[in-house]
Amino acid sequence: MRWQQLFEDLQSQFEAEEMASERAESASRSRAEVGAVHLRERLAGAQGSPLHITVRGAGQVTGTLVDHGVDWFLLDDGQGRELLVALGAVRAVGGLGRRTAPAEPAGAVRSRLDLRWALRGLARDRSAVQVVLDDGGTLTGTLDRVGADFVELAEHPGDAPRRSEAVQGVRAVVIDAVAVVRTGLPGLG
Repeated sequence: MRWQQLFEDLQSQFEAEEMASERAESASRSRAEVGAVHLRERLAGAQGSPLHITVRGAGQVTGTLVDHGVDWFLLDDGQGRELLVALGAVRAVGGLGRRTAPAEPAGAVRSRLDLRWALRGLARDRSAVQVVLDDGGTLTGTLDRVGADFVELAEHPGDAPRRSEAVQGVRAVVIDAVAVVRTGLPGLG
């Protein structure tokens, strides 16, 4: 009988140690998995959610996450405007749930959907935009062209369409300095 108790006691100690070891290994594995998640993937899991984002130069921006790319994401502010946010200018994100999008292999097409690609779409649209720089400066006009590392902005008042008489000048803006691009400015259709 004493042998039976001893074996049961040893078995129970062994099982407790085994469970503790598995819990520690699982926690370590979870930390390692989370440690491999990029903010881009974390944000992609919040698709359709309202977010509050602190952006260098632009301060707090809010909106519902509607799309994302390699180094940008798009918010709808609920007032008919969209905000194209450069991921490199993001300082903090609030409103995230528990979901994280699974890491997607960066295929040939997906890896080309960078900020330049999104800016080219805005240039094709020919709508007036407000460009907020990472130092807080703002520029208003129409995106004309997108180069390898810059975007050209025909500067004109936000409430006027891009016409040669309204254009006050053309400015090349370094893409790395772009924090937020707001579309759908008031006064324009």
